[in-house]
Amino acid sequence: MHSSIKIWKLIQESLQARTPVMLLYVLESKGSSPGRQGFFMCVNSKGAMEGSIGGGIMEHKFVEVAKEKLKEQHKNFDNLLRKQVHDKSAAENQSGMICSGEQMIYLYQIKETDKIVVEQIVQSLEREENGTFVLTSSGTIHFSPSIPAKDYDFIYHSDNDWTYTEKTGYKNHLFIIGGGHCALAFSKLMSGLDFYITLYEEREELNTVLKNNFVHESILVDDYSGLGNLIPSGANQYVTIMTFGYRTDKVALQSLLHKSFTYLGVLGSKTKMDKLFEAFKEEGIDEKLFEKIHTPIGININSQTPEEIAVSIAAQIIQIKNMNKR
Repeated sequence: MHSSIKIWKLIQESLQARTPVMLLYVLESKGSSPGRQGFFMCVNSKGAMEGSIGGGIMEHKFVEVAKEKLKEQHKNFDNLLRKQVHDKSAAENQSGMICSGEQMIYLYQIKETDKIVVEQIVQSLEREENGTFVLTSSGTIHFSPSIPAKDYDFIYHSDNDWTYTEKTGYKNHLFIIGGGHCALAFSKLMSGLDFYITLYEEREELNTVLKNNFVHESILVDDYSGLGNLIPSGANQYVTIMTFGYRTDKVALQSLLHKSFTYLGVLGSKTKMDKLFEAFKEEGIDEKLFEKIHTPIGININSQTPEEIAVSIAAQIIQIKNMNKR
């Protein structure tokens, strides 16, 4: 289940109990800001909270502001938009942090009339679907099951004229080809990140697949030659091939070579992969297609165990994912 559901469920529970609750959202971030765009949290009047807008003294300050405003139930709270500059030499809007960068934070008190929107978001996340969440300067929130073109979009004209749009649910899709020990360790590690994970394996009743409770889908295929019809190209698509041998790696890779992914990696030694590429060249496959393949897969940390291999691959994927969002 997506991690954000804890936040929305606390909001939902607070509404059901008629407990005032505040939504704190990072609408925009620049530089080394600890709170990145899309970070959010909630705080209710009893002090319960979920999520984060970046931590540290800045988050503590805004949580306290939220708590104070929620206690003033007899007053109408004007939703608060605040720029925070993480530099003590800044002329204004200092956050108290010195990490540099900036972030725009919005405090929105959830209203009784937002109950339907909150329920729609919770239901969508429970079904592990995507949707569109919108915050506006007019003090409203919206949700739609349609999927936006961008993961995040903040259109700012002034403090009184802006719109924030976000893709809810998992923003990235990880496809793991092969369900052995490395795949099990890798699935466990990646399950804590913002990836919907699909595992493909052609061996029936494989012990490491039966143990793998970390993926969202585990699909048994007749063979890997049909993967090209199962895995779509896309900017948020990440693929790792880690089957049990050279032949199956070759079949899986060949079925995906002409697809376009943000990441395509193959687990295997340089010697094995050189042999595989040589075989492809002899079959007339364009060598330029090999340039997009990450192999040997992962960051070079001299990995030995499946768990260490998982760390090296996860680090490389995170590096590429975040590099593409600069």
